[in-house]
Amino acid sequence: MLVRFFFELRSAGIPVSLTEFLALLAALEARVAEVSAQGFYYLARACLVKDERHYDRFDRVFARTFQGAEQAFAQLAATVPAEWLQSLAARTFSEAERRRIEALGGWEHGPGAQRAVKVWEQREYRNFDDTVELGTRNLKLALRKLRRFAREGAREELDLEGTIDATARNGGLLDLKLVPERHNAIKVLLFLDVGGSMDGHVRSCEELFSAARSEFKHLEYFYFHNFLYESLWKDNQRRGATQIPTERVLRTYGRDYRVILVGDAAMSPYEIVQPGGSIEHWNEEAGAVWMQRLCAAFPRLVWLNPEPAARWAYAASTGITRELIAGRMFPLTLAGLDLAIAELRRPPGGGAAALTGTGATSVTQSAPPGVS
Repeated sequence: MLVRFFFELRSAGIPVSLTEFLALLAALEARVAEVSAQGFYYLARACLVKDERHYDRFDRVFARTFQGAEQAFAQLAATVPAEWLQSLAARTFSEAERRRIEALGGWEHGPGAQRAVKVWEQREYRNFDDTVELGTRNLKLALRKLRRFAREGAREELDLEGTIDATARNGGLLDLKLVPERHNAIKVLLFLDVGGSMDGHVRSCEELFSAARSEFKHLEYFYFHNFLYESLWKDNQRRGATQIPTERVLRTYGRDYRVILVGDAAMSPYEIVQPGGSIEHWNEEAGAVWMQRLCAAFPRLVWLNPEPAARWAYAASTGITRELIAGRMFPLTLAGLDLAIAELRRPPGGGAAALTGTGATSVTQSAPPGVS
């Protein structure tokens, strides 16, 4: 099973080497970890994963490979005589530590064991993996469209090999050859909805995120849950400690940035239109206010919705969102990306609202100072 685990990690794109795998085997033989699923999980991750970006993929492979492992470890632990554990505890733990173990239920109740499986299976708010390869023909075509968009109007850069060749053919007289820059100066802000109803769309969002990361030199991304409020974050695992004020984002990036929001816009309407509507915290101002500020700060903006367009009419929140962004919501499909890219190419002020006749919902609250 451990050998299969090693190859599963390699197949998932985690750069684990044979040396690291042998280190894990040696640590297991030396009984470095406690006899528990959680102990083995942490030991394996410490030995095999050298970059935090791979933690999420490691968790997925671990859960798939060792499904039911926590029960096996619990059965193994149950075979250890209680007298032996008590004797070991008397020699190893202080009086205060023994009292804490008793408070947690004692050895016979396996303190802490019930929480082990959650270590690798609790992944509600995880970062999108930017190395995901586009798995379908349609999304490969979408990548080409993003590439064409990213290079449109690109500045030129020196073609060194071409210049050397042309200069040699020209009798040594310098003959400069220029080619379009591989990545142009188009700037993109990507806002990604995570968690809740978006869990079913993780794969398609990862593919889009991976494509955008590979094609846009000037890309900044932020996560949100359900709707935009006063703060965003860049790391889902530390979002409680490292939130970024939305106002700072509005002030930091110029109007030349294109904005792409990705989300299903599926929530209760009050989460958008009411102060305190967020299901996670108390928001002093309605989400609609922050969306209006975002649209005012970045006139070239689109929303990509992974839900089929035929379902949009059944969610009142989707209709409200579409109004707030002047109709610039498109399905996360090949055709939808065509329309979204065309919209992002438009000069400011000539967007979808003029074509659809939809106006923005009015929420009478002022923008932060300095944000028009």
